[in-house]
Amino acid sequence: MQHLDTQLLHADAAFATDSAVAPPITYSATFMAKDAEEFAEMASQPQHSRYYTRYGNPLHERVAHILAQLEGAESGLCFASGMGGIAASILSHVKAGDHVVAQANHYMATSKLISELLPQFGVESTIVDQTDVSAFARAVRPNTRLIHLETPANPTMALTDIAAVCALAKSIDQGITVSCDNTFACPVNQQPIALGADIVMHSATKWLGGHHDLTAGVVVSSKERCAQIWNTAITLGATLSPMDAWLLLRGMRTLGVRVRQQNATAMQIAQYLEQHPGIEKVFYPGLTSHPQHALAKQQMRGFGGVMAVWVKGGYTQTANFVASLKLFANAVSLGGVESLAVHAAAMWAGTMNDEQMRQANVQLNAVRLSIGLEAAEDLCADLDQALVVTC
Repeated sequence: MQHLDTQLLHADAAFATDSAVAPPITYSATFMAKDAEEFAEMASQPQHSRYYTRYGNPLHERVAHILAQLEGAESGLCFASGMGGIAASILSHVKAGDHVVAQANHYMATSKLISELLPQFGVESTIVDQTDVSAFARAVRPNTRLIHLETPANPTMALTDIAAVCALAKSIDQGITVSCDNTFACPVNQQPIALGADIVMHSATKWLGGHHDLTAGVVVSSKERCAQIWNTAITLGATLSPMDAWLLLRGMRTLGVRVRQQNATAMQIAQYLEQHPGIEKVFYPGLTSHPQHALAKQQMRGFGGVMAVWVKGGYTQTANFVASLKLFANAVSLGGVESLAVHAAAMWAGTMNDEQMRQANVQLNAVRLSIGLEAAEDLCADLDQALVVTC
């Protein structure tokens, strides 16, 4: 088995069609067949990359193949966004009368999909504390068909014991699928399929793309499940553009070196902030103070580039802190080369009510930091000056 960095550069070599070192952008909505027999094959084959771009594109094929290898999966699919992939995956695995178990902490759009959209189609859900495996067990019903995980979770950095939940699902003989959003960790740091998950999805806008210049999603699983998801995806139409697929492929080439550096810088910043008098608490899986640090060491190879911090003070002081940062951009998203900071309560308030925020443990003084590729010393200095201004 080749090293991850080598896979990122060469896993898609078999898909090259000419001598170009950089893959060409295939900007065509439709593709020609040489005869009726080939046309029939193209029209009926799932994920065909040279039939119609909503069905697939040569660049989609290359991106999906690389990520499937990194995650230890058989196949993959590309989408116009992470939510496009999550929606297609979940909707293709449930029907009216089914039941889903999900976490209290999910990406906000995922929470709305599960709690608000699925009930419109007759699908019920139970929301559980992701840190308690027994809560998943208690939530399972005879009609449970899907357990959806996200770990580390947004924005609290709480972890889910992937292996334990997957073992639970497989011990119940009723065909429960386990899907896992691996966006925050990325395959450099965590591989849910190796821990028992059936489907893994990513907002490729984040670490995989890595440059804050594209929106994309990727899902990997078995060939059979990907074909099932694809049948839903071509109906929903969340098609990744060839240009964004090319940008994603280019970003993925440097995923390993970027993430390892961001892991190291994030650890240094988390340790710095944990001792800072202006910070109440730091939530980062790599810290021994994280309540699930032992689990993090067990299922993660690296601890990621995102952390949550509680600033001493309330909503106003926290808003002032974020506004005073100079190197950290006050912007949503994560995983890019530039560091970002977002006041969680301000961001979530637009899409969640007070009860949903309480359930998700979104504190008024919580800030999510996404660490980029700036020098750790410069980022620490920026955080310090903003905390001095705030205090």
